[in-house]
Amino acid sequence: MMTQNADKKREQLQMFCMDDMVPQDHLLRMIDKAIDWSFIYELVADKYSPDNGRPSTDPVLLIKIPFIQYLYGIKSMRQTIKEIEVNVAYRWFLGLEMMDKVPHFSTFGKNYTRRFKDTDLFEQIFSRILQECYKFKLVDPSEVFVDATHVKARANNKKVQKRIAHEEALFFEELLKKEINEDREAHGKKPLKEKEEDHNEPPAPGTGGKEEKMVKASTSDPESGWFRKGEHKNVFAYGIQTACDKNGWILGYSVHPGNLHDSRTFKALYDKLKGLCIKRLTADAAYKTPAIAKLLIDEGITPVFPYKRPMTKEGFYRKYEYVYDEYYDCYICPNNELLSYSTTNRAGYREYKSCGAVCEGCPNLLQCTESKEHVKVVSRHIWESYMELCEDIRHTVGMKELYDLRKETIERIFGTAKENHGFRYTQMIGKARMEMKVGLTFACMNLKKLAKVKAKKGLIGATYILDKFIYTVFVPKTRKALLA
Repeated sequence: MMTQNADKKREQLQMFCMDDMVPQDHLLRMIDKAIDWSFIYELVADKYSPDNGRPSTDPVLLIKIPFIQYLYGIKSMRQTIKEIEVNVAYRWFLGLEMMDKVPHFSTFGKNYTRRFKDTDLFEQIFSRILQECYKFKLVDPSEVFVDATHVKARANNKKVQKRIAHEEALFFEELLKKEINEDREAHGKKPLKEKEEDHNEPPAPGTGGKEEKMVKASTSDPESGWFRKGEHKNVFAYGIQTACDKNGWILGYSVHPGNLHDSRTFKALYDKLKGLCIKRLTADAAYKTPAIAKLLIDEGITPVFPYKRPMTKEGFYRKYEYVYDEYYDCYICPNNELLSYSTTNRAGYREYKSCGAVCEGCPNLLQCTESKEHVKVVSRHIWESYMELCEDIRHTVGMKELYDLRKETIERIFGTAKENHGFRYTQMIGKARMEMKVGLTFACMNLKKLAKVKAKKGLIGATYILDKFIYTVFVPKTRKALLA
């Protein structure tokens, strides 16, 4: 028999408890039990006046609202508030009753601008949740995986302007300059002169001055960077450097414009990881540079990098076919001719050159060089020994299997963040707001995982177990007795 009483209960008055409306195994209930949210009051105490002004919105409620947004991948704060209005579990998580008014969608934005902007509040929240993971010995920082992903910025690709690229100093610049001059002196060369730069006036046309490099800049979000990946992906974006352990716990992050190479932005992330007992650090080919190899090896960390194919023209000898003689400090070409040391350039590369008169009659000349003077130049970085050590490590037993774990750790984190937590693009404008989004998103992911692990291992406390017993055993029996 067909039932037709679907709308009869809409206006029926009922008495209920908010806690009964949320299932005991609901994700938000597990998250709420997994951590004591009162730590937020300590972090924001100096942002509020102790005895003046009107009572503010509860800071914990303010932080929990974007937590809900990033946890469930809701597109905007406006939509998040709409969801909270009709979702009982969201109201319970925020501590709101059914008839309580939900804060306006602009409330968090205004509080961010007036109180939380230009602070490290959200990084502190991320750190406190990570400390909770350390507390239960769930994190193993001995093996760290590093990579970067790009998040599309809130910027119109057509609203662009050209601006002069401001080259940032490399983290190893001073050390490299010192070792270049030492290397030149050891070879009987004079130290390099300092570059003469006059930033007051641009060079006059036709005077031979160096042209300034121009880059695309967004008028919507000037702090983002033009990111190009192949022919199909050209957008303004932010680059997010991220590190995790072998169990998938996020250990740190840093935010940069999307047009900066991963090897340039690595140091900012690495500085945040200092203090951890890192034994091995695994990264892709973008991080395989002499400077990063030297940094890690000197710090006692084993770098695990993949094979990087030589970037040589098709039909020409590969660099590894020129053998380096360390004793005589020279290269030997495939035709057994010498390439002698010439100079050490500003980039830190020693240049080894062949004799043009000898190479002119070589039968393999077309596979070696296209130089008009028939001179072959092979370069070798002054820190090349660190790169050779990385190659030895790559061939060590177990390193290939360790590198393969990237797809189960750092790459899985990026996939989950983009698929489930709204990390493909951002509605935020500016690097500061982007750092807030990244910090809260990664905090959500760690907290979500922590809550599930604690629930599975029974680490969530006696209160939760007692609540579960009452809900699953005592309440059904009571209801059954009342019905009888």
